[in-house]
Parts: sequence; structure tokens; C-alpha cells
Amino acid sequence: MRLLVLLSVLGACWAQYDPHLRNGQTSIVHLFEWRWDDIALECERYLAPNGYGGVQVSPPHENAVITDPFRPWWERYQPISYKICSRSGSENEFREMVRRCNNVGVNIYVDAVVNHMCGSGVSAGTSSTCGSYFNPGNRDFPEVPYSGWDFNDGKCTTWSGEIESYQDIYQVRDCRLTGLLDLALEKDYVRSTIADYLNFLIAIGVAGFRIDAAKHMWPGDIKAFLDKLNNLNTYWFPEGSRPFIYQEVIDLGGEPITSSEYFDNGRVTEFKFGAKLGTVIRKWSGEKMAYLINWGEGWSLIRSDRALVFVDNHDNQRGHGAGGDSILTFWDARLYKMAVGFMLAHPYGLTRVMSSYRWSRYFENGQDVNDWIGPPNDNGVIKRVTINEDTTCGNDWVCEHRWRQIRNMVIFRNVVNGQDFTNWWDNGSNQVAFGRGNRGFIVFNNDDWELSSNLQTGLPSGTYCDVISGDKSDNRCTGIEVYVGSDGYAYFSISNNAEDPFIAIHVDAKL
Repeated sequence: MRLLVLLSVLGACWAQYDPHLRNGQTSIVHLFEWRWDDIALECERYLAPNGYGGVQVSPPHENAVITDPFRPWWERYQPISYKICSRSGSENEFREMVRRCNNVGVNIYVDAVVNHMCGSGVSAGTSSTCGSYFNPGNRDFPEVPYSGWDFNDGKCTTWSGEIESYQDIYQVRDCRLTGLLDLALEKDYVRSTIADYLNFLIAIGVAGFRIDAAKHMWPGDIKAFLDKLNNLNTYWFPEGSRPFIYQEVIDLGGEPITSSEYFDNGRVTEFKFGAKLGTVIRKWSGEKMAYLINWGEGWSLIRSDRALVFVDNHDNQRGHGAGGDSILTFWDARLYKMAVGFMLAHPYGLTRVMSSYRWSRYFENGQDVNDWIGPPNDNGVIKRVTINEDTTCGNDWVCEHRWRQIRNMVIFRNVVNGQDFTNWWDNGSNQVAFGRGNRGFIVFNNDDWELSSNLQTGLPSGTYCDVISGDKSDNRCTGIEVYVGSDGYAYFSISNNAEDPFIAIHVDAKL
């Protein structure tokens, strides 16, 4: 009996790190700014059949409608109330999305904006996605309700009320971030109100939360409202399942606030992952792919079982957040596919794939001045995600998650899940290869000359389809074929001019 109690306690302690992925799935995708009904369709027609385990959705709460500039992406991060009412759809549409995605084994994770309400400079009135009245000048949000008692104005010690130094942990956590009204999370009323919002979403069927701006909240305050959360909906999840938590903490080093302070609450977004991997793939600062032999904690990244990792996210693909110019995005498609391929093949962390939209870029002094542009829209109404005959997306939706190379690497990760990192090979420069036990093998050529090598794959003998150049279809390969001999060796040839200079094989792609 004591052993059962101990195991139950240990299970509860680890529960916040478990994304509750089903059907052998291992990766999630961020469908940034998608409509709820389009996400429901995508779960059914593409995500579930292709091995994606979950979707991070944009904040669903009511937000201020910003018209100058016109409907920027960041208006979603300007809460007015916790009503489920945004430009992605209504509460009923949100409920239907969660139901349809859960029914095909794809989880929904909500981007939870609970550090703050809208910016202090937003005009009072009813210009919000539900039409609710609010007055940020008076700290009046009657639809929550919040009043002046519920904000940190008196606690912040800077003259401006804004964060003025990231070397001061009190400013970072008690003052306004770019004018956003900072909630007083040490107050039980605020904690309970936030918990009520998140519990409402849990009852609908969401599997967990990305905690936005976690760095700007005290870890103990986050724990206090997380402790008030209910278990997940037992219609879709096992009894006693706790919400999956991952916290946005930008920690590139050099500041007093560190990611490890937040480990007890859940996983943490590891921003160093994309910043450092981008530098390597770009071959900047003398970095080489050969150095990736000890990728992960050997590169001063956080513990693998506490990390949520990504090559880019909605902030830093626009030059915000963290990482600077080294961040790879869909604008650098050839290098980007290699970086995402490496991420999905390597065992480190829980992986999140980005799915973006295009905007008209315009640079002044090295900065994209159009980085504010919101999703494809008709007079503020988000455009549908249309699907082309070749399965790519139209209406300016990029849909990186549908790129064959990325989709097939998500499947690769599922196939090799739980296998050891094995059979590393490199040429001392930017040609590298590694295996995942006896189930998968991947080879990269990021040098300016051809790769031509006989390599130990660790795989059973036979003919395999390269899942980067094509697919296995009707027991034939639509792309490159790779023959593995009885000794596990295979010959690989990759031109430095190849559109996708890497090859990946796995046991489910064996003829």
C-alpha cells in the first residue's frame, strides 16, 4: 500500500512535464493565428494521419482590437477578459475544435496570457473582440473583474513603471513589460481568477498550457495558480492526468533570472536551442556541425526532460524575443529544413514545429519594420487556410509542418522514439551523420563540397527510402533509395548543391 502511495506521489510530481501525447506521437506544432475551424480540419485531415501529437493555439481570450497599426499579431497578447472570443473564433467554435482534435488523438495546448492585461496606452471603450467595456487608464476590466487593487503599480519601484533593467529581478517581475498592465499575482484573488480561466479550458478538454511571459512572474506565484488547476478531462485523458505546462522563459545567459528557477512548475522553452543551432547551420563564428556530437546539455542547454525546443517561434522569427540574426526561419528554407531535420532526429527535448504565415518584409537599419503585420486577412477577418493540389497551403499561409521534409522527420522521430543516440560520424567539418539505435539514421552535408562515404547505420539490411527526397509509396521509393548491407553499412552521396542536402532513413521506410 505504501509503495502505491509513493508511486502516486512521484507520478503527480512529474505530471506537469508530460504532454500526454497519444498513439506514439512525439512532437507538437504551433498553428500560429489559425482559425479554430481550420485547426479542427487540420487535425483530422493532416496532423493525426502524419503523426503530430498536439497543437499550440494562439491565445483564445478576448483581447483589445488594435487599429494603429491595423490588427497586428501582438494584439492577441493584450487581454481584456477571459471570455473565449477572439479573431480565431467563438467559444462554441473553440469547443468544437478541441472535441474534433481530441477525437483523432491530437491534443490542444493553449497559449495562456496571464502575466498582464492590455497595455496602459490602449484607449478605454468597447474596442475588443467581444465588445466588452474596459478602461486600462483606471485599471478597470469589469468582465473579469479586475480593478486597481489587482495590479502591481504600487509594487514597481522604477520611475516609469516599466522594466528598465533586466539585471534587476524585481523590475522584471513587478514592473510593466512594454506598457502591459502587470497583474499582482501574489494576491489570492488574482491567482484564483487565473486558475478559474485555465480550469474552464481544462473542462473543455485542453491538455495543457504555454505560460506566456513566465520570466515576468515569480516562480512561486505561477506555482500557486497551477496548484489550483483541476485534472484533465477524463473523457479523453486517463483519470488523474495533470495539465502539461511549459513556460516562456528567455534565458540566453548573462541575466540573474534563469530557466532552472521554473523547473518545478513544468518544462521551459529553451531559446538557446534555436539561437545556437542557427549559428552552427549558418557556419557563423567558426562553428561546425561536427561540434554537435555532444549537442544538448553539453552545449549548456537545460536538462532534456525540462526542455521544450524549437528552431524558431512566432517572436524570434520576427527579430523579437531571443536569438537575433542567427535564428533560422522559413525565409531561409534550405538551411531551415536542415535545422528542423536535426532537431527532430536528435533525442534532446520535446520538439515543437513552427507553422507560419508570410508578410511583406521591409528593412530599415537591419530591422524589419513590418514585423507587426497580423495574419492573412480580409479587413481584419482571418483568411481560411486553403490547401493546394500539391498539399501546400495558399492564402499566404506557409504551413512548414506540411513541407514533406519536416512532416517526414516528425514521423522519423516517432519511429525512433526511445532509441539511443548512436553511430555518430563526422568529417571534422560540416558533414555529419548519426543513428537512433537500430531504427533510424540521418546524414547531413552542409559543406561546400560533395559528401561521398560508406557509413555504419546500425540498421537491418535492406533497401530504404530516403524520406527527405521522397516517400515510400506502394512498396517503392519516390525519392532516393539507400541500400544497407548485412554489416549495417550503407553508401551515401550528397551533393553540396542539393536542394535538401541531407538524407534520412528509418525502418518504417524500408521496402
